[in-house]
Amino acid sequence: MKYKRILLKLSGEALMGNRQYGIDNDRLVEYAMEIKQVVDSGCQVAIVIGGGNIFRGLAGAAKGMDRVQGDYMGMLATVINGMALQGALEDAGIYTRLQSAIEMDKIAEPFIKRKATRHLEKGRVVIFGAGTGNPYFTTDTAATLRAIEIGADVILKGTRVDGIYDSDPEKNADAVKYNSLSFDEVYKKNLKVMDMTAFTLSQENNLPIIVFDMNKAGNLLKIINGEEVGTLVSA
Repeated sequence: MKYKRILLKLSGEALMGNRQYGIDNDRLVEYAMEIKQVVDSGCQVAIVIGGGNIFRGLAGAAKGMDRVQGDYMGMLATVINGMALQGALEDAGIYTRLQSAIEMDKIAEPFIKRKATRHLEKGRVVIFGAGTGNPYFTTDTAATLRAIEIGADVILKGTRVDGIYDSDPEKNADAVKYNSLSFDEVYKKNLKVMDMTAFTLSQENNLPIIVFDMNKAGNLLKIINGEEVGTLVSA
């Protein structure tokens, strides 16, 4: 096993499946089974999910809503997604804990670093909800921050494309895929891996990022076992 503790970052849109919004239960079950394979192999798994399938604060602000209010609404959306994934994982027989950066003790534990680490050591999947608990910070930044706090070996960013390309592969059939990149190369080529705050935080803490296709069965386990899947960004 190449990675013993991972932070899996999923977008809220990933949970939509083929829907226009909301949560696709079939996609939830698929993800739960992929994660179960990794947990059963002995890897410790933490997860951060976005909330874009329910509400995106930046989009609300663009339409005249107060940005801070919109961002808090987005944070609550991530908790809803976290609860949905928690339910799917537990149906698959995986023990989980949902921790929230905003206190809501009826449904989630408050985020406590030592407690999160202990859960991971006991083989539980820990889902981090509500971003960082602060407006103006994305769930990419939350994922990077939590990964550093819990001492993760890598951030795995699950997307619907199989890595990082020099242009959008969904719009350009001639787009070229990179198998590996340095942090400096990503800056120089102006590639969109994560938002700049999250990316800089990863670089400063020498935390590698792998961007891969989460929708292809078996990819997650292959990465854990050291196979070259997606695109690796490292120092």
